[in-house]
Amino acid sequence: MTPEILAALTAAREAKRPALLATRMPSGEQMLLPSPAAPPALAEAAARMLARDESGTVVLDGVEWFLNTYNPPIRVVVVGAVHIAQALVPMAAELGLAVVVVDPRRSFASDERFPNVTVMTDWPDEALDALRPDSRTAVITLTHDPKLDDLALDRALKSDAFYIGSLGSRKNHANRLGRLRKLGHSEEALARLRGPVGLDIGAVTAPEIALAILAEFTAVRRNARRGETAPKAAVAASTQAIAATARQ
Repeated sequence: MTPEILAALTAAREAKRPALLATRMPSGEQMLLPSPAAPPALAEAAARMLARDESGTVVLDGVEWFLNTYNPPIRVVVVGAVHIAQALVPMAAELGLAVVVVDPRRSFASDERFPNVTVMTDWPDEALDALRPDSRTAVITLTHDPKLDDLALDRALKSDAFYIGSLGSRKNHANRLGRLRKLGHSEEALARLRGPVGLDIGAVTAPEIALAILAEFTAVRRNARRGETAPKAAVAASTQAIAATARQ
């Protein structure tokens, strides 16, 4: 690896930008993507690997490449330090996710209730402004309190967060959508909001609800639909993101 590539890769990782190191075999020639100099086939393969969080070998136009993905960690912002969050956070940690718990109620958001987890006691809108959700961020609200959940959802819907979910009944969700419409959110934006959050598995207990939420989150993250692991839409989105980064 040349000093220039190492410096660029280090800068990308420090800035939490997705990057992929492509090594041509057997010559060892390397290229860091995204790059406007990348051949189209290599750029598409890189987008596919980044979308799947995978590394591996591909053969493109008779040339073998090893593609090594360096994605920033997936973040999960949990708004509401409630009992469901206490079940969800350890499960999320087992999945290798970077979890942040947000709740201004200090009696709920304590290190004792959430050990070894980043806890923020800011109001949700202030916390989301500081965290700046991106395309590798999920936002999940669990408080049942519109004064807290709506602040977070308003910010999340204005962000690039790839998964946004909110706990509550269908009736509560309908009311929630009405409030968010009054805040100026379009139907297209509201379609991104999953509520009631989680897969319908008949969950009742806090751990079961946490499991349902993380199952839906995983399905969205992995673009699981009709047996597809990475549909064309996901690859196209990654390609567009790479192209945008390359132009910066």
